[in-house]
Amino acid sequence: MDLREKIKTVLVRELDLVDIDPATIEDDAPLFGDEGLGLDSLDAVELVVLVQKFFDTEIQNAEEGMEALQSVESLARFIENEG
Repeated sequence: MDLREKIKTVLVRELDLVDIDPATIEDDAPLFGDEGLGLDSLDAVELVVLVQKFFDTEIQNAEEGMEALQSVESLARFIENEG
């Protein structure tokens, strides 16, 4: 499983995104807001924990998080650069 596929699977499974198939999530789709997956600030906190748990990578601060958590693609780049 490639990194982007794993990120999508973790998002759907761990954040309980019902009725969303990981394969339908576009790499560049926003994770937050009405146009993307619709995640909110509580999901962001959980996502930071999930990144550390599943990808052994730590998001150090809010600035880093804002950049890394924009989309699956930005998160994959962050994990690849930090890992």
